[in-house]
Amino acid sequence: MTQDEIIEMADKADTEAGNVLNMKGEYHPNWHQVRDEIFAKLVAKHKSDSLKELIENYASQYHEPVWAFGLIKAIQERGET
Repeated sequence: MTQDEIIEMADKADTEAGNVLNMKGEYHPNWHQVRDEIFAKLVAKHKSDSLKELIENYASQYHEPVWAFGLIKAIQERGET
């Protein structure tokens, strides 16, 4: 994950926190908590997507990469909890 990607996710979390709280430009006591939760989810999704892509690229070298399907499913399930 690059610094630019992290900054982009932080900016997106800021915007989404404002949308969730419907308090654009105004103070809200829970804004930081909401923003941090959104940011954490964005980082986890990026990490999960990157890992799935890595596994898929590696698995494509094999005729029947059944093991890869299990790993990808486990990653997806973990990201949904």
